[in-house]
Amino acid sequence: MKDIKTLGELKKSGYQSKSIKDELRDNLIENIKNKINTFQGIHGYENTVIPELERAILSRHNINLLGLRGQAKTRLARMMVTLLDEYIPVVEGSEINDDPLQPISRYAKELIKEKGDNTPISWLHRDERFAEKLATPDVTVADIIGDVDPIKAANLKLSYADDRVIHFGMIPRANRCIFVINELPDLQARIQVALFNILQEGDIQIRGFKLRLPLDMQFVFTANPEDYTNRGSIVTPLKDRIGSQILTHYPNSIEVAREITLQEARLEQFQANTVYVPDLAKDILEQISFEARESDYIDVKSGVSARLSITAYENLMSTAERRALLNGDSHTTVRLSDFIGVIPSITGKVELVYEGEQEGAYYVANLLLESAIKTLFPEYFTKIEKLQKQDEETPYDELVSWFFNGDGFELLDDDNDVTYKSKLDSIKPLDNLIADYQPDIDPKDVYFEKEFILWGLAQFKKLSKYKFKEGTQFKDPYGSYISGL
Repeated sequence: MKDIKTLGELKKSGYQSKSIKDELRDNLIENIKNKINTFQGIHGYENTVIPELERAILSRHNINLLGLRGQAKTRLARMMVTLLDEYIPVVEGSEINDDPLQPISRYAKELIKEKGDNTPISWLHRDERFAEKLATPDVTVADIIGDVDPIKAANLKLSYADDRVIHFGMIPRANRCIFVINELPDLQARIQVALFNILQEGDIQIRGFKLRLPLDMQFVFTANPEDYTNRGSIVTPLKDRIGSQILTHYPNSIEVAREITLQEARLEQFQANTVYVPDLAKDILEQISFEARESDYIDVKSGVSARLSITAYENLMSTAERRALLNGDSHTTVRLSDFIGVIPSITGKVELVYEGEQEGAYYVANLLLESAIKTLFPEYFTKIEKLQKQDEETPYDELVSWFFNGDGFELLDDDNDVTYKSKLDSIKPLDNLIADYQPDIDPKDVYFEKEFILWGLAQFKKLSKYKFKEGTQFKDPYGSYISGL
């Protein structure tokens, strides 16, 4: 079809015009029949968001994706482009992608009237049929709909009464395309009103011109529920004109969250070859986000983006990589103490409530890490009860005694691998706990889990943990008091 260059050739080919909503619907039907996943790479929405989105497309609806930050709303909208036909014909030179068989602009109609079947046509690829606008308070009707262009009027020596002096805005120029407006509530109410006719009747009005352009468009809006009360709102008549509102959500499990993070994290091949990441480290990283979404210090209405885990994972890898470079190690394994490097990724991604601001972003980030460790610890080792009988024996007694009889234990952040392992090997009770509770552990994960035990006991008040400039110290919480008597 791309070899067709004129309107006459297009007619002879038997080409039939199709609206963009029909394109999306027909191609989705084919994908569903052939078991093709249209939204490849979107995880955790298989039984919730994606079926609702597919139903909206089959219903030829304009769509509003409503959800908190970092829930793949914009990515879903961009992936709808894959449901468009690969190429469509347009009248060559048209500003608004006129269909040669159904022209709507004055330019296209006059050109076809003048040249008939010799009217030149070009082919528009589906990748070019996507337009996106971030709704900001400074957006005007002229930006998105259009306005009279006095410079064009002067150059063409036209009266302002001539519709050829119109400069089309983003929406008319996106005719026969998917048009996305991100953060719709941030759009001023009077601008939202300008969308009424486009959504319902499919036409536009510019500066009082008696102009009707039946635009063929697929609208996708994104919005954050927080915006309905804090910054703005979607005016009711506009909501009424949007066919389907689909609620997005965060991952429901650590497994899904891990899959998203590993897919999205931007890592250098050198990092992947140099740094080994234990599965437990990946789980702790994701658990931090889960803890943040439940924290009393964080504004849950703002949400905790999946980008927190993604950037934290990148920082975690870089922390281990930096240590390996400093020590001249060709390979290394992520340590629990490396998680101190993810704190900058957390502090910039969460909105703190008043209590959180009082405690400080660093304190809150560190608390989230400790809470994640405390939550996951009983899944790997026996649970430590908050209240125990005075003479009750526990699996951790030998380890606690080791610290009670010692002077403390220090792990430096920049210890090389040999030193790090030898220090942990010096604590013999750790070997017994690993053997009892993680007998099938991957040998590469052993030292991470040894450190995990120390951090876990610190969270349950069996040990004290102190972070100093060069590293972390673990001590018996009561031994210092007794020795001082």
